[in-house]
Amino acid sequence: MIVLVLLMTTLLLAQIGLEDFVHDLTFAGRLTGAVLLVVSFTTLVGAAAVLDHCTRQSFPYSGLVALIGTFAALLTNALLLAQTVKDGESAIYQALFSALAAGSAFAVVAVWRTSLVIPAPKRVAAALIVSSVIAIGNFGYQNLFQPYQRRTQPLITVSMGKPVLSKNRTAFAVPVDIAIRNHGDVGFYVLGTEFHAMGKRVPLSPKDRLRRQWRTDAEQWPNSADWDPLSRREVHQPGELIEAKPWMSYGSWIESNDTYATRMVVQIPMNTPYDQVEFYATASLARKDQLVLKSPLDFVAYSWRRGNVPGWVKEQQKIGLDSLIYRARVHENNALDERTRDPRFVTVYWTFGTHGARVQATITRKGEENRELGDEENREVSSRYGLVNLVTGPVERTLWDVKRQR
Repeated sequence: MIVLVLLMTTLLLAQIGLEDFVHDLTFAGRLTGAVLLVVSFTTLVGAAAVLDHCTRQSFPYSGLVALIGTFAALLTNALLLAQTVKDGESAIYQALFSALAAGSAFAVVAVWRTSLVIPAPKRVAAALIVSSVIAIGNFGYQNLFQPYQRRTQPLITVSMGKPVLSKNRTAFAVPVDIAIRNHGDVGFYVLGTEFHAMGKRVPLSPKDRLRRQWRTDAEQWPNSADWDPLSRREVHQPGELIEAKPWMSYGSWIESNDTYATRMVVQIPMNTPYDQVEFYATASLARKDQLVLKSPLDFVAYSWRRGNVPGWVKEQQKIGLDSLIYRARVHENNALDERTRDPRFVTVYWTFGTHGARVQATITRKGEENRELGDEENREVSSRYGLVNLVTGPVERTLWDVKRQR
């Protein structure tokens, strides 16, 4: 039974270790893969030592090697069991690691009770303790420190050029330059982007507004997408959407120390009722070291047509918001989670309405793609998979100088 436990441990650790060593997205993950490969070799040698120690005893220290192999199997199986219980969702793997951990514990005790020849027992004990500390330290770094390390995210900048009048002077165009710069050492998948322009009327009161009117404006902040100004003369009017569109390809990526730039041109009639225009640029990203996005990111539904559309998205249509829905399969960033967790999908919602536009992404397990996540669950998912939402704006410009050129 001891040999069977060690051989099963060897096979499982070799598979997981090789996948991590070759394909893991982080250095710590590949280091973990290398450690698992070393442990799998140790348990394999330990299995051979157990056979020799219990039969021919042709090697004088086979008992010691068997003890080291069984102890390595116990420590590794216990750590993998803890990780599977913490993050895994597969009952099969939880039962498997539980059985291997229990079998390894029995193997350690059984080998220890045999007649062992241990030269320099203090050195052997020190070696086991040091190897245990290294294994536990690597496990803690990979699964405890890394998910909460300092976050990095790109920066979006928006700048406006000089408006240009049309030949017949009935319209003008405002060029808008958008750039995203990734100064960090991690690449990002682009799940979705949107650029939109809002027009606003800015009526001015002929006399100073009262304090109670300022308070009324402030009371609207929790119910508004932006903060209205507290102004002595300006009477706030909600903005209205002029134009909205994506500015990067879905499913593309921006690498470390990379920059992507584009120019949008917003055309506005000269007789527009708006006094100023506001520009926004947003992006929904995911860290390339925390998930693998399986291409392509496919379009799946319009919210205003029949199809597999979540109920909460349908509810948004009652307040004037429509959505385009995209979806793709994502994979975990390490072999253990990929084996022990249910398949996940990322769903991107590109939403627009009279008073603005936005893009958002969520990751759920297979069969729950249409479920709306709560705030706490959203934060947990965003932290685990490195989801980042970038928002730049409003960048404002008055239109009075352009309109008077008519």
